[in-house]
Amino acid sequence: MRLAFMGSPDFAVPALRALHAAHHEIAAVYCQPPRPAGRGHALRPCPVQQEAERLALPVRTPARLRGDAVAQVAFGELNLDAAVVAAYGLILPQRMLDAPRRGCLNIHASLLPRWRGAAPIQAAVLAGDAETGVTIMQMDAGLDTGPMLLREAVPITAGTTSAMLHDVLAAAGARLVLRALAEHPVPVPQPESGVTYAPKLTRDAGRIDWTDDAAAIERQVRAFDPWPGTFTTLHGAVLKVLAVEPATGPGSPGMVLDRRLTVACGAGALRLARVQLAGRPAMAADAFLRGHPVPAGTMLGG
Repeated sequence: MRLAFMGSPDFAVPALRALHAAHHEIAAVYCQPPRPAGRGHALRPCPVQQEAERLALPVRTPARLRGDAVAQVAFGELNLDAAVVAAYGLILPQRMLDAPRRGCLNIHASLLPRWRGAAPIQAAVLAGDAETGVTIMQMDAGLDTGPMLLREAVPITAGTTSAMLHDVLAAAGARLVLRALAEHPVPVPQPESGVTYAPKLTRDAGRIDWTDDAAAIERQVRAFDPWPGTFTTLHGAVLKVLAVEPATGPGSPGMVLDRRLTVACGAGALRLARVQLAGRPAMAADAFLRGHPVPAGTMLGG
């Protein structure tokens, strides 16, 4: 089948590999343009571009598609059977949605209609959902509103992080999109009830509010692993909180309660199990405390 692949981050790479391995003809790979990265701010291609170049596939990196008639015409001239989209990062105008004979298929990392939007994996963990999954969707002009072709559920356990889910869902999406292309499933409209949205994350979303209850903060730590990460402040310095454990003890929210880095929350308490000061290596709490004593009564945050 003659395809275009449209994706940018690591999440999309397994699907690109699977389509290539299945001997689909990939006429073009679309991804976000290279961005400045690192201390030298050198331009770095996104993971999908790197993989496409390794596979010797042609790459296109338009900065925008809406309002770019040249890019839209060029897409139409590819004479595609279908386009596969996975976390591409640009909105496709209707002209491009209509160009492939079988339209555009999106790999979305949630069980639609729950968690439409930019950060569905993190949203599911943060909300305490019991499960999430992958939906292969026939794209339309709305935000993740198109009819569903295939779905696969994945459980979220007490220890599940977004990093864990990312890899599982990326692999499931690659597997399901191959099925969708081969099996021609009948599109099923999304239910009108149960719609939720997962907005794009910012770095500040990871700031811990110690007035929240312990269960909510624990989910925040798991949801924002690895990005944007969760953090607080200790003596004015940023302290990344990489893992926490349930604990007990009364105190004002943000107060360190003992010599094991147990911190009071709005309800309950948490022990900081793994932390990292900016510019320093990550370490277990006991190792951290040997070099950075934090007496009981110290206030975090603020």
